[in-house]
Amino acid sequence: MHRFYIAPPAWNPAALQLEDAEAHHALSVLRLKAGDRVVVFDGRGQEATAEITAVGSKKAVSLRIVHAAKTPPLPCRIVLAQAVPKGKNMDLIIQKATELGAAEIAPLLSDRTVVRIEDERGEAESKREKWQSVAIEAAKQCGQNWLPTVGLPMSPKEFLAERAKEFDLLWIASLQPDAKHPRAWLSEYASGARPKSALILVGPEGDFTPAEIAMAKAAGCRPISLGPIVLRTETAAIYCLSVLSYELLSHPL
Repeated sequence: MHRFYIAPPAWNPAALQLEDAEAHHALSVLRLKAGDRVVVFDGRGQEATAEITAVGSKKAVSLRIVHAAKTPPLPCRIVLAQAVPKGKNMDLIIQKATELGAAEIAPLLSDRTVVRIEDERGEAESKREKWQSVAIEAAKQCGQNWLPTVGLPMSPKEFLAERAKEFDLLWIASLQPDAKHPRAWLSEYASGARPKSALILVGPEGDFTPAEIAMAKAAGCRPISLGPIVLRTETAAIYCLSVLSYELLSHPL
């Protein structure tokens, strides 16, 4: 069945509705009609199989819940702090981060980031909204009921100053000689409390600058190696999230 997103503030089990873009997609693209069934979710674990009961207009579709379920939150909150790459690679990273169970994507504007986003022109919020839409579409396609949030772009310095203390486990993907295999750091948790929150910083093409890496280390980030081959930034993000997803979500330590 087709999946549709209903934002948490609009999630009313007694009167569920598809509105705006979701209603347009259901009616004008998929040609759904009264009596058809769909799956809806709110991105916070709520999911329901519902039947279309009425089509008021191209902008509203009324639903009746047939079966509802609640997906529990994942055992670890994983946040990807990603230096914004050029082109459409950020879209790919957000898609894969959603599929791999990231709870949040924090776009970073590092010293070596080619892309420049002018906040005073509202470009930052525009980018954030676009990337959030990418995450919604990815969640609809892969069956993910917990939608990652996408933050406003900020510098690594700003992000670490605001957020570093939130996490139990902090990593930074690094090409530096002191970087260790992820398992070397995870082994510390083998007999103790498991991390409930994890942060992974992934730099741009060419890596973070030495100053940015030093700053991240000072904030508690541990440098991890991604192997002997230098990976593209989008590949590095997928690699890191795959390791964290396997170790902390699907196969906890």
